[in-house]
Amino acid sequence: MLALQFIPFREIEYLNSAKRINMILKVVKDERIVLLEGRLKPHEEAELIRKTMEEIDERFRGIELSVIHPENKDDLLFRRIKTSVINAILGDRKGFTIVGPASVVKEIKKDPDKIQVLTGISLGDD
Repeated sequence: MLALQFIPFREIEYLNSAKRINMILKVVKDERIVLLEGRLKPHEEAELIRKTMEEIDERFRGIELSVIHPENKDDLLFRRIKTSVINAILGDRKGFTIVGPASVVKEIKKDPDKIQVLTGISLGDD
């Protein structure tokens, strides 16, 4: 069975980086795919990958991670600065972060129109 867990931004916005990473890693180690509203900070993504590498063993083979972020095609400098200031204050709530166990998620493909999460699980008739 394929299990997804949605984590709204409000559940992580007040957590420090270590707690955010631990929360995500705990869910993924339970063989669930995390659909996180918003994005982790770049240093949090790096720390998540580093911590994942430390915990790889026979049961836990690692993670697949992808960030889906809407493109800002607005080239007006004022609007980009305004968006950057809002994101710095409130956190980056735009987009989604997908994190799944490598034993389940084989590949995450993204393009402007869709997201494809390819798994090793067959959802056919059993």
